[in-house]
Amino acid sequence: MQIAIAKRLQHTEEYYFSRKLREIDALNRTGEKVINLGIGSPDLPPHPSVIEILHRYASMPDTHAYQNYRGIAQLRQAMANWYHRYYGVSLDPDTNILPLIGSKEGIVHVCMTYLQEGDEALLPNPGYPAYASAVRLSGAAGIPYALSAKRSWLPDLDGLAKTDLSKTKIMWLNYPHMPTGASATTTFFEEAVAFARQYNILLCHDNPYSFILSEHPQSLLSVEGALDVAIELNSLSKSSNMAGWRVGMLAGAEARVNEIMRFKSNMDSGMFLPVQQAAAQALSLDRGWYDELNAVYHRRREKVYRMLDALGCAYDDRQVGLFVWAKIPDTYPDGFALSDEVLQKSRVFITPGGIFGSGGQAYVRASLCAKEAVLDEAYHRMVKAAITIA
Repeated sequence: MQIAIAKRLQHTEEYYFSRKLREIDALNRTGEKVINLGIGSPDLPPHPSVIEILHRYASMPDTHAYQNYRGIAQLRQAMANWYHRYYGVSLDPDTNILPLIGSKEGIVHVCMTYLQEGDEALLPNPGYPAYASAVRLSGAAGIPYALSAKRSWLPDLDGLAKTDLSKTKIMWLNYPHMPTGASATTTFFEEAVAFARQYNILLCHDNPYSFILSEHPQSLLSVEGALDVAIELNSLSKSSNMAGWRVGMLAGAEARVNEIMRFKSNMDSGMFLPVQQAAAQALSLDRGWYDELNAVYHRRREKVYRMLDALGCAYDDRQVGLFVWAKIPDTYPDGFALSDEVLQKSRVFITPGGIFGSGGQAYVRASLCAKEAVLDEAYHRMVKAAITIA
């Protein structure tokens, strides 16, 4: 018996990394250990106090029931305090914050809340593939907007204003940008808010990388008037080493939070209570936690630079976040060719930039989520395989 899949999935392929991990697993089963520098899954643990809180509450007999969809008050207050302490943004924990089971969940919630067939959404190119997938699943059309190194990976809002925006309901932004590591300026955020207000577009800012190798974490919501036209997704996955815990948040005006809640409450349940308590603890950590984390990433980034130098790649050393984005040598037709050669000859996986859109075809991306000794091993494998340029 054959059952046809829904139309919404007919042009939605399995996530690239899901397929690639199966290929890597198959190589690993043959005894050839692949060094995976493709995915930004932190290999470091959360702060010990976070683990202690999880254990304490998970050991209690009365913490295992269903939880409120909006999260416990303690977690929402911790999120509000975190936004005020590090971003200078004042949020009401009762009306402006919605805890999420990971910010990727929020991307789908936002698209399913506001988009339908006939609508359009502006998507960064290159950009996180989940934006395009969620838009497609909603029935709306994704309209890519080009990002380039010449414009410091910022969109041309004046150029977009000259296009037909009559069907555009949301615009996805993501700074610090993934995959390029570019940061936005306050001036750009101000211009984006003005653009959204003029054209009645909801700005959706995905902000999970603001603490990684960045001295001054930024939030779009710090711009005056942003709460009127924007929502922001944030996450503990990267900044607190809690990727597998699935803890995120959405911040926005009360009306937006309530609208998205209407969809979310029909799709999932509240987060496990001990995880919420532990997340509140993670959000209470002082700047020393982030400084210590970034000291590790600084050292690792130097190792990745050496590896990319050996491959003849070029990169901007001002980029931030969990990756290094690098332009490939002209001797390769695209990043897929370089990525495949590195994997085949040295059993090291780096991500081809083309999976993030046509604007990434000439690039590759390497993760910092590996210990220094592993990064050294990756470099030596490349040298031994004679695929280095330098």
